[in-house]
Amino acid sequence: MEMPATNVLANLFASLQNAEMRNKKECVVIPASGLAGEVLRVLQKRRYIGEFEYIDDGVGGKLRVQLMGRINKCGVISPRFPVKSLKLVDWEHRYLPAVGVGTLIVSTPQGVMSHVEAQEKKIGGRLIGYVY
Repeated sequence: MEMPATNVLANLFASLQNAEMRNKKECVVIPASGLAGEVLRVLQKRRYIGEFEYIDDGVGGKLRVQLMGRINKCGVISPRFPVKSLKLVDWEHRYLPAVGVGTLIVSTPQGVMSHVEAQEKKIGGRLIGYVY
């Protein structure tokens, strides 16, 4: 029997948000992926989460994430819209509650980063998620 294709990022964001809503101290995300790890690195840098680690279970791997109670809402942006660095402000208004609140996560040729970092480097990419 074939496994259905899972959207690893949608799964990641849903797990984080559900655990946060239940005031959990940590959550385990299955399956893991390189992109999920990159997204977690951005969230960690912006202080939404604490430490996280990859656990090899021999199947798809898992990610254990330490929560800090800072995520109110997060989600995947689908389809992954292409975006120019100058247009990131328009997307901020669309996905984030207020100016300066929250972070858009952008996949760029220089790696996964927050929209603020992408604007500073003046590079565009594809929107993959948001968190606030």
